Amino acid sequence: MVAHDWRWARDNRGAILAHWETRRAERPAMFNGTVLMLRRWDLADGVLTVDLFEAEYAALTALKDWGFPDGSVVNVFAAAVPRTRDGTFVLGVMGPHTAAAGRVYFPCGTPDPTDIGADGRVDLAASALRELREETGLVAPEGPDPGWIIVRDGGLMALLRPVQLAEDEAVVRERVAAHLAAEAEPELSAIVGVREHADLDPARMPHFVRHYLAAVLDGS
Repeated sequence: MVAHDWRWARDNRGAILAHWETRRAERPAMFNGTVLMLRRWDLADGVLTVDLFEAEYAALTALKDWGFPDGSVVNVFAAAVPRTRDGTFVLGVMGPHTAAAGRVYFPCGTPDPTDIGADGRVDLAASALRELREETGLVAPEGPDPGWIIVRDGGLMALLRPVQLAEDEAVVRERVAAHLAAEAEPELSAIVGVREHADLDPARMPHFVRHYLAAVLDGS
């Protein structure tokens, strides 16, 4: 974690807040909390080092909605990539009350101050696995860290952690359906399975999701 004066957010604060009120009118459940964003990163010898700073979610929302006009920062996030025993990738359909309603992607979330440890480091693995559990009810099996895949897509940097599930797709679907039914306001409205290129949905899946899945499917 580092201190950072995000000049773009400061200079455009009035427009950002007006945009936030418009978005909130559409989806009142949205909350303007504190998120962590990236200002510097370095990849050397397979190790990614990042400097993250605190920002308002309203500013991040405007940055994304306006097409990332400020290239000095990056929206970084960690995502779990669950795959069933019989080879199906499991993705979620975002619920109608969320900022990304109807979009289809892996369980993920922008890191926030709760992900910061006592040593000042941000635990992105814990963030990804927490989102997996909260959104789907699925828990990653214990074992060695399978490693990460970094996908850069314009103003986004997705840190993807594969999660190999022990059950087949049918069982996983039942488990996730039960989890969603038990939630008062689940973040997901449904799940989508991807087994082949024909399952990729350009209208609803972000580019980083389709890019990663296409690469893995080509290699499997």
